[in-house]
Amino acid sequence: MSTPCACVFFDIDGVIRDVSRSYRRALADTVEYFTGGAYRPSQKEIDDLKAEGCWNNDWEGSRELIYRYFERQGKPRCQVPLDYERLVIFFEERYSGQNWSGYIQDEPLLVDVAYFQALDQAQIRWGFVSGATRDSAEYVLKHRLGLDRLLLVAMEDAPGKPDPTGLRMAYHQTTAQETIPAFYVGDTVADMQTVVNARKEQATTPWIALGVIPPHVKPEDRQRYGDRLRAAGANAVFEHTRDITPEVVAAFLRQLADRDSNCGQ
Repeated sequence: MSTPCACVFFDIDGVIRDVSRSYRRALADTVEYFTGGAYRPSQKEIDDLKAEGCWNNDWEGSRELIYRYFERQGKPRCQVPLDYERLVIFFEERYSGQNWSGYIQDEPLLVDVAYFQALDQAQIRWGFVSGATRDSAEYVLKHRLGLDRLLLVAMEDAPGKPDPTGLRMAYHQTTAQETIPAFYVGDTVADMQTVVNARKEQATTPWIALGVIPPHVKPEDRQRYGDRLRAAGANAVFEHTRDITPEVVAAFLRQLADRDSNCGQ
């Protein structure tokens, strides 16, 4: 296998598929149900939670919003009788359903097979590092997108982001050379922080964080959302995943080469 010029790893939710009517809908349903119908978080409130950088897991995010609701009512979370396993079951009944009959059916794809074929032609290796469960990730990548080969690090395989373990695992499955530049494409603060943390743990690799603004963000909020990603460490922010082309990757590689050349003078 030839040496790649770069590796590009993708988050899945909000990057490969639009989850505004699936994962996020299931999250809102879950919060509403476990608050007795008293509170249903908006998309902006979910964005604000994820902007904290530590709620990549939507089960845990649902639980946190439920606790915060009751705290606003003056009830400490230690007094909230919340069964986490029951919460997960409720969430998955809505998201996955029986035989993938749930909200997962309502996920528009944000790229197609031709997108990855173009990366292959440019000698760019690619893979996926996601907080989604393996079953859910493989459903969209194999059955919806039609990808016949997968490098996937899913929820079951590594600690949750912004821990960089999963990203580093994917990198080492792709190349044995730690000097090959690595890009990570994500749509949340936690995704950008994952790259920042990877730089600290594996400094020999040029790590580049590319942010994507997910489809659900309203036009008037997109600039602010992008600024959040930049503040969290994004080297650049794009409107759509498909805007991150082989030419964009090549431009970053030229910048790295120019920087290294200047450092050597």
